[in-house]
Amino acid sequence: MKIPALYLKMVALVLVASTLLVIAGCQNRKNPGEKGALTVGMELAYPPFEMTNEQGAPKGISVDLAHELGKSLNRKIIIQNTAFDGLIPALKSGKIDLIISSMTITDERKQSVDFSDPYLSTGLCLLVGKKSPINSIADLDKPGITIAVKKGTTGHIYANNNIKHARVLVLDKEAAAVLEVVQGKADAFIYDQMSTYQNWKKHQDTTRALLQPFQQEKWGIALRKGDTQLKEQINGFLKSFREQGGFERLGDTYLKEQKETFKELKYPFYF
Repeated sequence: MKIPALYLKMVALVLVASTLLVIAGCQNRKNPGEKGALTVGMELAYPPFEMTNEQGAPKGISVDLAHELGKSLNRKIIIQNTAFDGLIPALKSGKIDLIISSMTITDERKQSVDFSDPYLSTGLCLLVGKKSPINSIADLDKPGITIAVKKGTTGHIYANNNIKHARVLVLDKEAAAVLEVVQGKADAFIYDQMSTYQNWKKHQDTTRALLQPFQQEKWGIALRKGDTQLKEQINGFLKSFREQGGFERLGDTYLKEQKETFKELKYPFYF
């Protein structure tokens, strides 16, 4: 039986296309410099660490740190904005590869994910009303006291574990918790030193910042359990980045005023 010429041409085109795809695939496999992208989860609502610029693009210390990591590992970085309490579930399910979102290393979190070496030290402290009689964490756990916390943070965890008599108000947003203190609806907001300082600067007429930390904390980069090679690469990057002054540059770029203030108060500064 005679095969139509058009059919033969179509078969030939398919074979050529298939061959080109195979060649391209082989070429890609032979190029050891090309590696897959890393999707980094962070909640872009925590300036100056995680935020957006005027155009809505990711910006901040954590964003810069993520891209420096990408350069070091020769991997493209994709930033994925994710609610803070959804970051660990997203990591465990494979939707993201890393978390760089001012996340404190805790024993509870280490049951679900692995962490890099710490890259920043801070502590929990209090934002209180300007005329409030509260002067320390010891003044909080009493009937009639309302304490605001942000959902999923270590302030939330601390309140769950230690506050037995006061009312704990759990809110999704930092700004909402600050507003509760500003309006006198909450007696205190448990949060980290840097944010407490910034929120006090915005609301000096109505709040006080009790910056002496009552719980020391360290932040790390979170990754899936068992991802040993990537963890070693990240730790190597963090060590090199610190030795080369990278963290000092980030601090000078985003936190110059805070660095000077904390030095005056004799509080150790973060990086």
